[in-house]
Amino acid sequence: MIFHKEAAEGRWFKFTLMEQLANVGSDIERAIVWKNRGNKEYSENAFFRALELLSLTIIDKKNKGPRLRELCRVREFLIDYFLFDNQYSFTDDKFWQAYFYNFAYAAAIAKGR
Repeated sequence: MIFHKEAAEGRWFKFTLMEQLANVGSDIERAIVWKNRGNKEYSENAFFRALELLSLTIIDKKNKGPRLRELCRVREFLIDYFLFDNQYSFTDDKFWQAYFYNFAYAAAIAKGR
């Protein structure tokens, strides 16, 4: 299932890395909020939307080298945190909120907000 049809059709690749990760972070935030409210279905849907955007970010040709390595690692850690046994021991949601907040903040500054 494709959640972000316009993004998958190429619009996503026009965004900067900061904008891409800010958008991923928005869905991660939604996943966390719904998880904490006890709505597993909404949380999983938000997580899978974030994962789709992160996958589009990973295949974006401008995100090479160290960027690509970090993006792949983030995807691995997120999947472990939300879907598996949390073997990397991210013990709370605050780590992910802070991680993605930085990208949202940088994207806002770049746009003059």
